[in-house]
Amino acid sequence: MHKVRKAVFPVGGLGTRFLPATKTVPKEMLTVVDKPVIQYVVDEARAAGIEHLIFVTGRSKAVIEDYFDAQVELYTTLAARGKKEELEHLKDIQPHPGTTSFTRQQQPLGLGHAVWCARELVGEEPFALLLPDMLMQAKKGCLSEMVELYGKTGGNIVSVQECRPEEARQYGLIGKGCSIAHGFRITTMVEKPQKGKIPSNLYINGRYILQAGIFKILEQQECDSDNEIQLTDAMLKLSAIEPFYGFHFRGKTFDCGSKTGFIKANVAFALARDDLRDQVILTLNDLLKDAIRKRASYMDTEG
Repeated sequence: MHKVRKAVFPVGGLGTRFLPATKTVPKEMLTVVDKPVIQYVVDEARAAGIEHLIFVTGRSKAVIEDYFDAQVELYTTLAARGKKEELEHLKDIQPHPGTTSFTRQQQPLGLGHAVWCARELVGEEPFALLLPDMLMQAKKGCLSEMVELYGKTGGNIVSVQECRPEEARQYGLIGKGCSIAHGFRITTMVEKPQKGKIPSNLYINGRYILQAGIFKILEQQECDSDNEIQLTDAMLKLSAIEPFYGFHFRGKTFDCGSKTGFIKANVAFALARDDLRDQVILTLNDLLKDAIRKRASYMDTEG
């Protein structure tokens, strides 16, 4: 069984739901508290033992590459001003030379195509796939838990979580089979299932460990009606020849590709900080009281 050393981050999306903010700033560089979204996801990967970071980018995403590069001028300025703590923190989060790679997804053909674009950089070994839009919060990282499960099962691992029944048709859903270690066998996978064909309320929440065999399937796969190559369809084909296991993530997941999810993530991660928690709670209480008063006044006027 090969160690999971590489991780793929598809960061080529346009982020149209956050316009005009994302007109010049990639959505992955929008900050949750004081770190870009992509930094949280990279931190999760590195904590799980990932050694090589592979970014599948697009046009106007060069700032992501610059972010993970050394900034000599900034380091020199911080050192001259005695900002030792800030300087050490920046150096800690900077990947070591030769451990990051960048490739372009030249056409917006969906997640499956983005993964396929990383094939030459991944090679013939298993790899992790982390969707930067999905931000995880837990004592132990989601990918770390998945790597532990992979050590016991091999094969392919998909992280899942419950969704509300009314939301089920928005996601890729799985069918749950027998338990294995701290995971379970996956019996089926469906992307945005039709009503009446929903296998469970467990949705794929943006973390995967996949075998390299997925690339040959993606290479031959046709686009769907939205002119996209769906990763879930390719995984379903791969599951016919290789086992798929599910890991039930018990932490919190925030969809930072939506405005509501992004706001929730900012609040949740701020409340988890000792230096911010008390002030944030006071501010939220004041804002909530004000909003309740305004709503009550509006209802009285309408009534």
